[in-house]
Amino acid sequence: MKDARALLAEIEAGTAPAILDVRSRMEFAHGHVPGALHIPFWTLAARTSEIPVSPDDPLVVYCGHGPRAWIAGAVLRAFGFTRVVYLEGHMSGWTRAGLRQEVVP
Repeated sequence: MKDARALLAEIEAGTAPAILDVRSRMEFAHGHVPGALHIPFWTLAARTSEIPVSPDDPLVVYCGHGPRAWIAGAVLRAFGFTRVVYLEGHMSGWTRAGLRQEVVP
């Protein structure tokens, strides 16, 4: 698990790992972790080539509460991603903590 406040500090320092949001387009548009790549979990198997890191690099995955991220993690591991970690509390925890979000106009 990746701590949300630690991840935000890494984002602000420019040292964050790749971040993948697997929620729906509408959920992503309403607010997401700054700099996150958006690939809905139900399309992930066909779109792993869009992930801009090596399968051996760290990749933080999150959804709203956890289940979709866990499915996405299984898909990513099946495609050879070896360093998948989940955002602690997922987006619901990020929001509850009042951490900065990006929105899509």
